[in-house]
Amino acid sequence: MIKITLPDNSIREMPDGATAADVAAAIGPGLAKAAVGAIADYGHGPVTLDLAAPLTGDCRLKLLTDRNEEALTILRHSTAHVMAEAICKLWPQTKLVYGPPVEDGFYYDIDLDHRLKPEDFEKIEREMATIIAEDRPFTRYEMSREDGLAKVRREGNPYKVENAERAKGDRLSFYVTGPEPGRYWEDLCMGTHIPRTGRIAAYKVLSVSGAFLHGDASKQQLQRVYGTAFFDKKKLAEHLTRLEEARKRDHRKLGHELGLFVLDPVVGSGLVLWKPKGAIIRLLLEEHLRAKLRERGYQPVFTPHVGRLDLYRTSGHFPYYRDAQFPPLYESDAARLLNELWVAIAEATPAEGWPKDADKLLGELKLADENIWSRLTGADSGVPASQVLRRDPQARDANLQIIREHLQAGDGYLLKPMNCPQHIRIYASDPHSYRDLPVRLAEFGTVYRYEQSGEVSGLTRVRGFTQDDAHIFCTPDQLQDELASCLELTRYVLEMLGLRDYRVRIGLHDPNDPKFIKNPEAWAEAEAAIRAAAARSGMSATEEIGEAAFYGPKIDFVVKDCIGREWQLGTVQVDYNLPVRFDLSYIGADNRPHRPVMVHRAPFGSMERFVGILIEHFEGAFPLWLAPVQVVVAAISEKSATYAGEVFETLRKAGLRAELDDTAEKIGPKKHRARQMKVPYIAVIGEQEAAARMVNVNDREGRQIGNLALDDFVSKLQEENQPGGRDASAQT
Repeated sequence: MIKITLPDNSIREMPDGATAADVAAAIGPGLAKAAVGAIADYGHGPVTLDLAAPLTGDCRLKLLTDRNEEALTILRHSTAHVMAEAICKLWPQTKLVYGPPVEDGFYYDIDLDHRLKPEDFEKIEREMATIIAEDRPFTRYEMSREDGLAKVRREGNPYKVENAERAKGDRLSFYVTGPEPGRYWEDLCMGTHIPRTGRIAAYKVLSVSGAFLHGDASKQQLQRVYGTAFFDKKKLAEHLTRLEEARKRDHRKLGHELGLFVLDPVVGSGLVLWKPKGAIIRLLLEEHLRAKLRERGYQPVFTPHVGRLDLYRTSGHFPYYRDAQFPPLYESDAARLLNELWVAIAEATPAEGWPKDADKLLGELKLADENIWSRLTGADSGVPASQVLRRDPQARDANLQIIREHLQAGDGYLLKPMNCPQHIRIYASDPHSYRDLPVRLAEFGTVYRYEQSGEVSGLTRVRGFTQDDAHIFCTPDQLQDELASCLELTRYVLEMLGLRDYRVRIGLHDPNDPKFIKNPEAWAEAEAAIRAAAARSGMSATEEIGEAAFYGPKIDFVVKDCIGREWQLGTVQVDYNLPVRFDLSYIGADNRPHRPVMVHRAPFGSMERFVGILIEHFEGAFPLWLAPVQVVVAAISEKSATYAGEVFETLRKAGLRAELDDTAEKIGPKKHRARQMKVPYIAVIGEQEAAARMVNVNDREGRQIGNLALDDFVSKLQEENQPGGRDASAQT
């Protein structure tokens, strides 16, 4: 018998080999009918299961119904299979690649000579409806790795062969959309799936776009077909309405129409050119935050856009994230080969021992610089044995240090992926006493990530972006106060902009994931500190394993915009690891050296991403203080143009951003153009206004505010021209 612990901590005993479906049936017929999947935890972390999967031992079990968010992921994965089958039936020459569920839906990458168009979607959906109406079961079967590979090779789809070869474990699993293999459509798949196709109640094929295999532009171009699915039609309809609203608010479209930024392929994919109006928005945000930082004792710094690779070896950014970084710039071919050798040794597992590429790299190094090669290999008999590379897996760390010493004479450079290593070196450049701490260093620093071409998107996913970065070096006793201040600042920034609907997420490390720095004691301290700070703030928070930065846990602010989409914005991180890696210290009251704690924080995060989200949140209609143009002064005719010019100059001298439209065009088109550009106010100047020295005020919504004396109008604007001076949410 096995013991099943349910979410309410009640325990049920079930016979060996019982499935999640058996547990649901034992609880009651209603749950048995409603369940679509399960999550089991055998003590090693949660795993998602098919209802038909046998439970392999004592576990905690959560049965999933359409009320659970996790069930939606399973439904969408299953719908991706149904869509893929429909496409294969309509176009039998289709070669499937892979089709995962993603946020808000799913996609399937396919290789098909027929270019899919929106007109094809209805045809695909009709075929899907037939499969769903047949209410076929999703049936899983497994094969040995050897037999499974032979099967996919016989079938002749090179993408599935590659997927099978990349799969881990000694068995491969397949899912049949039907009761048995051989008679129905099937796919190589790890799972999980709903019990039957008939549970798919609402679905939609949404779009198709180009994509490269594994996101690599040098590989085969594919078609990526997107869709979504829900358990009921009402939720699908609500989702489609949100998508339509999102299209209207798309920052790429509005950014072009409002003249805020340009993404120029001549300059490069993912590289933003800020036009004057967009630069105004960004500078206003930066200037306001800089003033708040000065109030809180932050000191400004500037750092270069590149740094030596050894800086990032010490921090851990290289090589852990090199796939997301621009390629290094090397001082010589020998430096390139030494770096590649260092990476190969650093990434080799103990089981692998001496990396298979190491000898090839050493051979190339001999041609590039025989002197370095002879010293590393011991061919130079005058080199001490301690300075010669050894093939013993136990010599890994010593080998890495030997190579780093050779790189001191000529290393590579990297476009900086983060600002923190350079801020650390600024801190380390001076001795510090406990009386000096906390040291708070702030910079709007530009960093670079080599996002894959298929992942680059507008301002929200770019290759060069500026972070409102700050790093605090403090004593352990100061940590909670510093975290409280960082959290309060982030809340202020969001609420100032009307972004009041947010949740707080605590990101913790996954001890089984090799990307996280291995220092259990430091992680325990940092995670305890971040939890305490969240509790002290009074904000309720959820915890998510695996969402930490590689060096420390963090608190993220996940903001919901006015149409219900979630965005991760501000972040606060605690770091006990980098101070150790860089051997940072301060002299304590006991006149002995101590290790500071480091806090990373960025209320805006990426300025590009933050502005992109603001464009969509406000639909381009920014609150007055952020509007690139705050007032258009529009003269009705030539007779009022002189006074219109006076009004324009008065507004400009009062520090307001105004434009003058004294062209011969009629007033209607002038007002329409200003409203199209989302200008908050239009000051209409006719002969009557000129004679009375008044302004006739309209707003961008088409409302008539009426006639105001010029001084009163200026006072009204100045009062409103403050962050939070008018409820930002009222502008949406």
